[in-house]
Amino acid sequence: MLIDASFKIQAGKATAIVGPSGSGKSTIVQLVERFYDPRSGSIDFDGQNLKDIDLKTLRENIGYVSQEPVMIMGTIRDNLLYGNKDATEKECIEALQQANAGFVKDQENGMDTFVGTAGIMNMSGG
Repeated sequence: MLIDASFKIQAGKATAIVGPSGSGKSTIVQLVERFYDPRSGSIDFDGQNLKDIDLKTLRENIGYVSQEPVMIMGTIRDNLLYGNKDATEKECIEALQQANAGFVKDQENGMDTFVGTAGIMNMSGG
């Protein structure tokens, strides 16, 4: 449970929320994404209360990396395009480089390698 929490996050900066299990990290993310609203106080974005921002617009502008990886059954390319359906080949390659996933080029089918479960290439998020 969070009590009297107050902090600012700078625009354009990567921010990590760290702490022991049960300290409120997930709660902060859920509040920012408006899965529920605070019992008291407010959450402001650039001086505007989150409650006054269109929910769809808010969520479309939030990037979140979960502890647990989620892979869509399909190809590596399908998974990359899930984040940007209009990404070019070059942008997909750059995304793989940023994710330190250079091993993809070593796969027989490269980005067209199937991933998932049930006998198909299973990949760890680590």
